[in-house]
Amino acid sequence: MTTSALPATAEAPLDERIAAILDELRDEYRQPHDSPWIIGFSGGKDSTLLAQLVFEMLLALPPRQRVRPVHVVANDTLVESPVIARHLDAVLDRIARSIEPLRLPVTVARTVPDVDQTFWVNLIGRGYPSPSRMFRWCTDRMKIAPTSRYIREQVDAAGRVIMLLGVRAAESAQRAVSVFRYQNAGERLNPHNTLHGCMIYKPIVDLTTEEVWQVLLQSAPPWGGSHRELVTIYRNAAGGECPLVTDREEAPSCGTKSSRFGCWTCTVVEKDRSAEAFVDAGHENLEPLLALRDWLKEIREDNRRRSPRRRNGQLNFVGEGRLIPGPFTLDARREILVRLLETQEEVGFQLISLEEIEAIHRLWVADSIGTGA
Repeated sequence: MTTSALPATAEAPLDERIAAILDELRDEYRQPHDSPWIIGFSGGKDSTLLAQLVFEMLLALPPRQRVRPVHVVANDTLVESPVIARHLDAVLDRIARSIEPLRLPVTVARTVPDVDQTFWVNLIGRGYPSPSRMFRWCTDRMKIAPTSRYIREQVDAAGRVIMLLGVRAAESAQRAVSVFRYQNAGERLNPHNTLHGCMIYKPIVDLTTEEVWQVLLQSAPPWGGSHRELVTIYRNAAGGECPLVTDREEAPSCGTKSSRFGCWTCTVVEKDRSAEAFVDAGHENLEPLLALRDWLKEIREDNRRRSPRRRNGQLNFVGEGRLIPGPFTLDARREILVRLLETQEEVGFQLISLEEIEAIHRLWVADSIGTGA
């Protein structure tokens, strides 16, 4: 594993610290091996700064030295906040269109959950209750699994990959614990907890939130455009992004008490203050989504809409014989689908695909004849 060079101290001017990060990126990129880089890209401020620094480092190299493949990988849960989804689409498109003119060895990729594991297929098809802190089934299926599959494909092709993450210790005390739990002192690269052949690299881990914004506000992205829309999103959302996740240790980044924008269907938080802030900022078209999200959280607690048995047929008791209900009943699932399609008609853009509806109907048929799993 590569040993980190001595970074500029925290007291050093920010430009010196950024220069030190660029030097380290350059040094790692020019190591005598061809392990591809994978940048985990959510479109938020941290991953945007990380991608920008990687692009700037590559552009500072002679074209003949830009030999290491770099993948910019975004995860789409298919239930992202429409505001964030539009922003991510625009940025990924600009990045993709800039690659050839800039002569960069970059691939842009987007991971999505299998149709059988989307939010709506699990909730409406299998009847999973909307996610909660005690049963957060969404992260593994919609975030970790799709991106992990992409990483494994690259490991199979190259033998090893290096994943660059825009995580920072200063983001929160909880994140600081997560950042350093598996960090070997003095080592630049550390093995992923569960993905064999994947090394983790966190180039901007020591930057503060203020420093991230300072760099972004004082520069333009190498792929064109500006960071103006990103700034507006954060100002309107009054929160932070749910970053790309490849490990359960990172799962607390979703559904924390702080306001974060991510899936509009998220019922892990009590109130979706980020979505409420978007509505207050003028995105009134999100109001039906917010109402549907709140309703999904509300009916989760309605035992009349829940089966007494789990999908495996067992009864689940906790404490002094308290029964924990199982999945939504078939009638409740039909009710949810009708409400979802009505909301889709109201907002005027797709919330669920025909493929998902077909998968839901197959699960309903299996459940109705007692062969559901």
